[in-house]
Amino acid sequence: MADVQAEEPDHGPEHVNRSRLSGPADLVQARDVYGGVHFHQDQQSGDPRPRQLPGAVHGFVNRASELRRLSQPLGEESGVLWVLTGTAGVGKTSLALRWAHSVRQDFPHGQLYANLRGYDPGQPADPGSVLDRFLRALGTPGTAIPADLDDRAALYRSLLADRRVLIVLDNASTARQIRPLLPGTSSCLVVVTSRSLLSGLITRDGGRRLTVRILDQADAVNLLQTVTADYRAGDDPDEFTELARLCACLPLALRIAAERAASRPFMTLAELAQDLRDESALWEALTAEDGEEADAVRTVFAWSYRALSEPVARMFRLLGLHPGAEFSTPAAAALAGVSTNQVRHLLDGLVNSHLVEQVGTGRYRLHDLLRAYAIEEQRKFANTEDQTDGVRRILAWYLHSADAAVAVTLQFNRTMPLDPPHDVIPMTFTSNSEATAWLDAERDNLVAATKAAAEHGRPHTAWQLAAVLRSVFMHNNAFEEWLSTAPLGLDAARAIGDRQGEAEALESLGKAHFQARRLTEAARFHEAALAIRTDIGDDHGTAVSINALGLLGLRHRRLDEARAHFERSLAIFERLGNRRWQALLLSNIAEAAYETGDLTNAISLLTDAIDVQRDIGDEGQEGNSLFFLSMSLRELERIDEARLAIERALGIADKHANQVWTAHWLVECARVERASGEPATALEAAHRAATIQRTIGDQSREAMALDEAGEAYRALGQPKEASAFHRRATAAHRRMQDKWQLAISLHHLALDLTDESRHEEAHRHWHEAHSLLATFPDARSVRMREQIFGLMERR
Repeated sequence: MADVQAEEPDHGPEHVNRSRLSGPADLVQARDVYGGVHFHQDQQSGDPRPRQLPGAVHGFVNRASELRRLSQPLGEESGVLWVLTGTAGVGKTSLALRWAHSVRQDFPHGQLYANLRGYDPGQPADPGSVLDRFLRALGTPGTAIPADLDDRAALYRSLLADRRVLIVLDNASTARQIRPLLPGTSSCLVVVTSRSLLSGLITRDGGRRLTVRILDQADAVNLLQTVTADYRAGDDPDEFTELARLCACLPLALRIAAERAASRPFMTLAELAQDLRDESALWEALTAEDGEEADAVRTVFAWSYRALSEPVARMFRLLGLHPGAEFSTPAAAALAGVSTNQVRHLLDGLVNSHLVEQVGTGRYRLHDLLRAYAIEEQRKFANTEDQTDGVRRILAWYLHSADAAVAVTLQFNRTMPLDPPHDVIPMTFTSNSEATAWLDAERDNLVAATKAAAEHGRPHTAWQLAAVLRSVFMHNNAFEEWLSTAPLGLDAARAIGDRQGEAEALESLGKAHFQARRLTEAARFHEAALAIRTDIGDDHGTAVSINALGLLGLRHRRLDEARAHFERSLAIFERLGNRRWQALLLSNIAEAAYETGDLTNAISLLTDAIDVQRDIGDEGQEGNSLFFLSMSLRELERIDEARLAIERALGIADKHANQVWTAHWLVECARVERASGEPATALEAAHRAATIQRTIGDQSREAMALDEAGEAYRALGQPKEASAFHRRATAAHRRMQDKWQLAISLHHLALDLTDESRHEEAHRHWHEAHSLLATFPDARSVRMREQIFGLMERR
């Protein structure tokens, strides 16, 4: 049975054109070894070289001994893990970035950076999400990123194996957060910053600790003088010393104080220091973190905050309500309920006061201490209506902006209409690339917004956000985010008795588990969604759920059951007049017909489906239909027509830069080439497909590609190599308990062994394949059993 995705086709951002399979000149030896046989893969035309380091801090002073110590281990093979620890605000990040910029030329393959938000008031960064971003930066398409954390970490280590990359992991909280992000090579260097000692990284992972202490008094005074030099003159050095003491010589507090002094050149330092002393006397601790340094930092925050104009101070307070640590100009405008032009002036005021950091064009970030302070000020502020409205606006902005992006990138995946926003202006997108870039940049914030909607008592927004994001996560195989937001949507919908929302969430969970090959759980969720949709009279949703159950029937090879579901779903969509879904169901019915051996009917159904899909521009489903059309034509020995169909499918994958489609459809390309007497070309296509599938982490499809590679080797007269690939395929299918594919690979392995005159072993595999096939009653299975029985009789 061909292995297809749920009602929507798989998406992915990279495809290698079939024309690259024309000869061995473009192939290189890869590390992947299957059964002792080397695999090949296309040589990439230049590896991506990420440049993710944020800018170094302006006015950096001294730290000469720390910089010297960090630089000592650098050599031809660095392989160093540095752990920079110290109290909050002591300048760990500034030191790490200063040094990273000074040595980046020693790492020609790029630099990776992540703020792990270990002490942020919101959720810390998940290692799986960080790996997702790193893998993308290293050139891995989103759909090629495995769902499992260990698989992501393994792929990450593989990609870094021959590269010299500098990795800065900022603001970590635990060793567990760090370990999946460590490369397994001596050619890379990792710098971690944390308030914790992270002793496990030292004892277990061979890290070296550098404790970053507060500046000595001379350096603290030097920092103040450096930042204020262009704005003030004639200040008493003793007054700089007093100001440094009041800031506890902590760089974060010193920079804020220096900016305050620079912006008031006619106010003496003595007056500024007295203001700061007065603020300290009024100070009430905001957190459980004790100590002179903590009090000094918070005193400086309050001192600077109270100097802001009320509109800028309101902006600062509202930023504490933003669901993520990093935000864009339009998001800040939505949060504050002002125009983007107005918000730029407000943000400039906060940047100039060092209360907000600008990290890119139109993007900003709050230090975790400042975010905590903003949250506390917001809680103390009397205008709760402003707070409530700010939360409502920012969540609505993320919901409608995400929906607008999905409308451009995944137009056939939108599941529900939204009521128009009444007081926010969401993002608009003019191109697929623009919308995709926004979704990538805001993914963490979208997940955080879904959680915030649930936490802030906005369940309707929570389930709608989760439903919109389903399409994004399905497109990217982003299982962690998918399986963290979908249950929130389910709980939110149930909390308000919204049965339509509950069914949407159940369908999302069904799709997530189906895509992750957890079929029992998928069936449970889809059946629950169907029950609700039937009960509330949602005909469209009912038909969608019935189709999902049909796909589960296909996956289990219950072909009559699958076809009955598809035909029932088709009847509903015909009544509703939905052409897109009618064509999709025709294609699914055709797949069931193909699997039962009804090839002529399959071709007729697929031809009708393709006509509609081409007419409405549903190219993803058109490619999938062309894939099955090629299979049906090939089995009828209409090879030229089959080649035309699969080449058209691969052309669609190429147009959409979709690696998942490419890998799946290349296996059929290999079968067509082998059927036309070109086993060498078939082998290249199968090798390429298996290599991509291994990167994606789809073990089932990888095993199918390995099986086809074995078939090509046997056609080339190399039974030993063929058996190596067929053994790998059988092992994988056995592990996944896929009886149908296991029977096919066992049959193929037996043919290899017969060619090697190992008849006894071949018969054992044929006996097992024959027993497995006996569990399937369809005509194709019967014919295959008869073929195997005849082979055993003759040999």
